[in-house]
Amino acid sequence: MTSLSLNGVTVHFPFTPYDCQKEYMTKVIECLQKEANGVLESPTGTGKTLCLLCATLAWREHFKDTISARKIAERLKGKEMFADSPLESWGPASKDGSTLTSYSDVPKIIYASRTHSQLTQVINELKNTSYKPKVSVLGSREQLCINPEVMRQESHHAKVQMCRTKVSSRSCVFYNNVEENSTDRELVDGIVDVEDLVKFGKKKKACPYFLSRSLKQQADMIFMPYNYLLDPKSRKAHSIELTGSVVIFDEAHNVERTCEESTSFDMTPYDLASAINALTRVLSDHAQEASLVEASSQGLKTDIKVVANLKEILLKLEAAIDSFDVAGDKGITKPGIFIYELLARALLTYDTKDCVFEALEQIIGYLAGQPGIFLNTSGLQKLLDIIQLVFCGEVSSSPMERQQKMEANTAPFKVHIHQDTSAQRKQKNGPWASSTKKAGNILSYWCFSPSFSMQDLKNQGVRCIILTSGTLSPLSSFTSEMRIPFPVSLENNHVIERDQIFVSVIEQGPDRVPLSSAFDRRFVPENLSSLGNTVVNLSRIVPHGLLLFFPSFYLMEKTLEFWRDNGHADRIESVKPMFVEPKGKGAFTETIGGYYNKVSDSQSRGGIFAAVCRGKASEGLDFTDTFGRGVIITGLPFPPKLDPRIILKMQFLDEMNRKKLPGQKFLTGQEWYREQAFRAVNQAIGRVIRHKDDYGAIFLCDQRFKNRDAQSHLPSWVRPCVRFYDNFGNIVRDVCQFFRVAQKMRPVLEKNPGSDPSVFAASSSLLPVPQCSGSTSYTPSQKPYTQKAKMLDMHTSTLKRRRDEDTEYASMFKQYESQTQKSDIKPSNLFDALERVEHQRVGNGTLGAGTQNNLSTLSLQYDKRMDEMMRGGKRKIKLVQEKKPSVSWVVTGDGKNNFARNFLGEMKSSLSQVNFERIRQALYSYKKNDNLDNLLLDTSLLTHDPHTYRLYQGLYSFIRPHHRKTFDEKCLELTGTGCGYKLEDSLYKDEKRAGMSHSDEQPSGLSSSSSSFTSSTQLNVEQFKRGHQGLRETQTGTDPKSQVQAAFLADVKKALGPEGSAQLYQAVNAYKKTDNYENMVTAAVALFTEKDENFSLLLRFGNIIRHHHKEQYKEMLRALMGQGADTAPAQTDETKTEERQSSA
Repeated sequence: MTSLSLNGVTVHFPFTPYDCQKEYMTKVIECLQKEANGVLESPTGTGKTLCLLCATLAWREHFKDTISARKIAERLKGKEMFADSPLESWGPASKDGSTLTSYSDVPKIIYASRTHSQLTQVINELKNTSYKPKVSVLGSREQLCINPEVMRQESHHAKVQMCRTKVSSRSCVFYNNVEENSTDRELVDGIVDVEDLVKFGKKKKACPYFLSRSLKQQADMIFMPYNYLLDPKSRKAHSIELTGSVVIFDEAHNVERTCEESTSFDMTPYDLASAINALTRVLSDHAQEASLVEASSQGLKTDIKVVANLKEILLKLEAAIDSFDVAGDKGITKPGIFIYELLARALLTYDTKDCVFEALEQIIGYLAGQPGIFLNTSGLQKLLDIIQLVFCGEVSSSPMERQQKMEANTAPFKVHIHQDTSAQRKQKNGPWASSTKKAGNILSYWCFSPSFSMQDLKNQGVRCIILTSGTLSPLSSFTSEMRIPFPVSLENNHVIERDQIFVSVIEQGPDRVPLSSAFDRRFVPENLSSLGNTVVNLSRIVPHGLLLFFPSFYLMEKTLEFWRDNGHADRIESVKPMFVEPKGKGAFTETIGGYYNKVSDSQSRGGIFAAVCRGKASEGLDFTDTFGRGVIITGLPFPPKLDPRIILKMQFLDEMNRKKLPGQKFLTGQEWYREQAFRAVNQAIGRVIRHKDDYGAIFLCDQRFKNRDAQSHLPSWVRPCVRFYDNFGNIVRDVCQFFRVAQKMRPVLEKNPGSDPSVFAASSSLLPVPQCSGSTSYTPSQKPYTQKAKMLDMHTSTLKRRRDEDTEYASMFKQYESQTQKSDIKPSNLFDALERVEHQRVGNGTLGAGTQNNLSTLSLQYDKRMDEMMRGGKRKIKLVQEKKPSVSWVVTGDGKNNFARNFLGEMKSSLSQVNFERIRQALYSYKKNDNLDNLLLDTSLLTHDPHTYRLYQGLYSFIRPHHRKTFDEKCLELTGTGCGYKLEDSLYKDEKRAGMSHSDEQPSGLSSSSSSFTSSTQLNVEQFKRGHQGLRETQTGTDPKSQVQAAFLADVKKALGPEGSAQLYQAVNAYKKTDNYENMVTAAVALFTEKDENFSLLLRFGNIIRHHHKEQYKEMLRALMGQGADTAPAQTDETKTEERQSSA
């Protein structure tokens, strides 16, 4: 532990800080001492969070010491306690005239970040310091509630209302134990995050949600997501007191957007309809009541006439919103103050807001406490939130002052009325999409300036506000939007040296096609193909983990679809498996875990994680060391320019520029638009360097990055390192050199390299491909980086000799000489098929235990088909010729997969989400425990309705053979119809095979008699040695073996051409000398799978394989064709003929 003095404050730091860390902590302390707002940028990897915690808590301790000094001074009455230590030395606040004389006046530290996962990282950093403050972390019921009955509710709103009802009636056993456990020393003295709090709550049977609120009262430091601070409604709901507090926003590059979103709303036709339905329910329940007293006895404390008036207000508001004739998707935009005029049509004004607000609160509470089916009150809650937002603050009775207040409230807002198009997208929401949505207009009230929230925050009496992140530049434009002063600012340097970072602008791919994600070029096939070729080659020279960032999910999906259809995806995954960032929350953890596991695997060459800028992977995730050796930026992630909100934001900024006073500074709409893109790029770039010894490469694959203006928006630590190249080959040379030096100078714990089948001899007409991924074999006496350096030196010298031969480079980098990946194996039973169908959905579901580490881009095609199946979409059946077998991992004739899909789809369309989940879990439990009685009990709900009998009977296919007779009898008993049970249904596969007579017919394919694969039938390798000549000279002898060889050689030359034939010759010749099966077969697969029509040659190529490699080759073919282990690949007629002739 190191102690240092900064601005008179002693800071205890876990290690000796770097200069940039000292500078950062000095600025933090300056903000705290001067009660000044600060905006501090420090690159990712500089220890920003640790510095922020240590500096803040050190100042807070120093602040307490000064209060102690003041108390002592008061008792000494001007005398010094220590002659050699005058009172002035105790700190600047000891004689500053401050009135703070109580320890309760010591400011609380409110630490806010974007997400709870980021807060968990911060709390873990706090545990590594010497400071032990009392802490509290605030979260939502979604994260903290442990009441099973509450958590079973489907919507967040339903959970909140049920929780409130149970708390008010004290019927929640967990809430009732809060007071008893709120003073537990383990909790009060410990530094706990959300996970720790939940564990403690479960252990003590006390509610973590209310425990966190109890801890907040005595906490020195409170952690929370920053929407809790910026949203006035959330701030009120969590009872957050800000007076005198220090407010810190970490990862503050998102603050602008959160400020605007937290003070905006969209009132949809569904919101209005649900609110009206709720009030109608109240009126119906009390239609027979004759007096207010009787109504009160039922729990409603509002006059029934007030309920009727509220319903009238909502009906008038609905009519007012729908009175606008909105053409198409353009919408109608009005100034922000128009919201008062529109609400006044529904009798909602400053004069009526209080009574309406009070009535809404009482009705919502009443409905939440009603027994029976839960009634959706989200529409009423939405109206409640709108009243709080629009009618904020108090107004005087003076019309002029009221008008001024209304103008000030609505200055940064716009009213936008547009059509509700959700009905057109209903199918996309799945079978459970609400059918109560009505067509109409949406009322949007959008905020376009973060200043509204920031000024409101400042008005709460905070001591100071600190905004910090790794990507805030340019600081002047960032602070100009906040409209509050930031006297303290910092744009910090990085802790790394120049040789730890490689930055290159790649303006064209290896085929010299310009790269660009501009709107008019993003889907041009040549552009997508060139980008795919670029990624393939970079994946081979960047070791371990490689991050691939796209501008948007839509562009990522379209690009990966193109790569999949044109072979790029297969070539990328032959080098490194690709993991694709999903949209859903649940699937992300499994996906990123698979990526980490693959990169950590000592037998792999790493992995690629494809993600989007502004997505989860680009925000605070840790890709330290080998997990992020390179970052590829595939384009500039501009916001969608046709989005009405983006258009209005740009118009708002241009309008403010025209109205600005002298000395004021505003961004123009176009400046803001560009900065949004570059901030997202800079955030993604920050993933590559995570600490002082880390190193990595950044590839900016868009020709627009070569512009000076674009470079000026890059982080200050990146700009000096940007390089430009005339051709792709020189990039490869320098990247290899960079990693060679970096691995030598900063060696990390190296993976034990597995066999690398991707390195094999190339044709003399081609350059050898540099291999820098750390998987090259070496002897135990050699260090990994030494062997790697030797190899790279060899390739670099070759590249220098050929640096000007761009045509050769383009040719070289189009070759994909790498290991083929096995396709996913066909499900062996219906349970596996069910798991595959359920677990590989994109967006909503979580990946189950069956998820493998390789979440290939090929799964996107499967997921898309699954989504279409769930929506009842049409299935497209592609007809292919028999002699052109598909190499796709999805087998068209997979009956088990098809049945599982259809069964899931029918269940989803017939059952509620809760019942569907219950059946699904019952099937998984049966698979695990083999308990038929439990399955019958859990699925009995299907026998209550004749319309679901067919689903109950459909379960028969999932029943194990030894239970089928019992299930058939039970089905007959409960539904009146059996499942068609037959005696053979009780037999397992091996029992059926044992009872069948063996056929005299030999099976076709590569599983036929070994005589067709004996060494006597192998092709004469000498014919390959003659290269192009040998392939032109066909043998004319009558020997069947010679005829087979001649026919095969002629077909190879025709299919592969001279260049491909030469490569095949090199591979086969090397196989003959070294018996290295992996290298040879990799080359063959790469050549024969370039085109579907050449796949049959790969089957015929089996005649070259030596006997001891036959089975391995057959397994590889099965994997390529997507067949199970017990199925032999089907043969073409040519293959059968060759085998018969060879055997002869």
